[in-house]
Amino acid sequence: MTTTPLTHTPHDSGVPASARDFSVDGRVVLITGAAQGIGRELARQFAAAGALAVVADLDLAKAEAVVKEIHDAGGVGLAVQVDVADEASAVAMVDTVIEKWGRVDVLINNASIFATIEKGPFDQIPLAQWEKVLKVNVTGTYLCVKAVAAHMRRAGFGRIVNISSDSVTRGTVNYLHYVTSKAAVIGMTNSLARELGGHGITVNCVRPGMVATEVERTVNPTVEVRERAASQQCIPRGMVPTDLVGVMFFLAAPASAFITGQTIACDGGYTHSS
Repeated sequence: MTTTPLTHTPHDSGVPASARDFSVDGRVVLITGAAQGIGRELARQFAAAGALAVVADLDLAKAEAVVKEIHDAGGVGLAVQVDVADEASAVAMVDTVIEKWGRVDVLINNASIFATIEKGPFDQIPLAQWEKVLKVNVTGTYLCVKAVAAHMRRAGFGRIVNISSDSVTRGTVNYLHYVTSKAAVIGMTNSLARELGGHGITVNCVRPGMVATEVERTVNPTVEVRERAASQQCIPRGMVPTDLVGVMFFLAAPASAFITGQTIACDGGYTHSS
């Protein structure tokens, strides 16, 4: 008995048939918070793999610098300024991409307040800081999904990847505003997957471990803290942004068409260790 291989267009969410379905070539990939850290590396790697990378960030100058890196390496990129916590700004970001390339295939919600967070006991977190963290990390994710949803519905295709944190499972102390925001992102992912699945749109979440980037934090982990965290992983080494590239490519590619509503830990097995 012989079967006819399935074929794909970039907007087809059918069952994958071959190695080509793991490709992100030609995809329009919108990454928020992409001017530095994890987002910057994702933008560079997606562009290197042939995707059209949208570097969206509040800091336009830094976003443009990343796009220059992409262009210098032979890739295609577009810098867009956005305040994800402002609905009009999120809509304008998506409209700019639609005007440029006609579609958004992939949205990676990477923007969040993290490096500048001041740690402290939960009952000493200023209300203004609590609200700011949730507005960017939770409301910002929601507004970006809302802004792309209509376009993805019309296309009958979409990949949305939200980014949470392993701090949710660890219950990191003195970080309640951040941990709460990243737990909310997981719940949002689950519900959005059900609401959007019938339109050919998948919604998944990636939960990284402690990632070392060039971004300076208000409170940087000590060498001892990083080494202790690494020693508790199944893969006992520090995590870097490129460790996230594989899972992000997969969730953006046709091969993941039947995977939605999932939170995937990418933490070297930290949450698998005892």
